Amino acid sequence: MTSGKTSRQQGAASGSAPAQKRKAKPEWADGLRQIYDSVLDEPLPDSFNDLLAKLDDPS
Repeated sequence: MTSGKTSRQQGAASGSAPAQKRKAKPEWADGLRQIYDSVLDEPLPDSFNDLLAKLDDPS
């Protein structure tokens, strides 16, 4: 006896097809990650550090 579902519906129900799409990274993903990481590695400007120091001052 069959369930009446096609193989496409069974694959979608089991989650295998969407899982495969999530694992495949687009070509630009690594470049975007490198740019993001380089921005995180940049030092804070002195004016921003001064502002943070003023905000931390209790008076």
